[in-house]
Amino acid sequence: MKIFSIVVIILAFALIIFNVTKVNFESPFEGNSKVALIGIISGFCAIVLMLIFLVSKKIEEKTKD
Repeated sequence: MKIFSIVVIILAFALIIFNVTKVNFESPFEGNSKVALIGIISGFCAIVLMLIFLVSKKIEEKTKD
């Protein structure tokens, strides 16, 4: 499960990098830039969720011992 989490984090970083290239910084809240911003936010959310999941698994392992 740890490998899956790391793969999801890497894909989320790739999604963020891709969407940053699509943002028009002169008008970031219009047209395709809005979609790119939503993609960036969703990528950060995925990273945070996976990090929370990894920490919870470490806590679970320590409480079993």
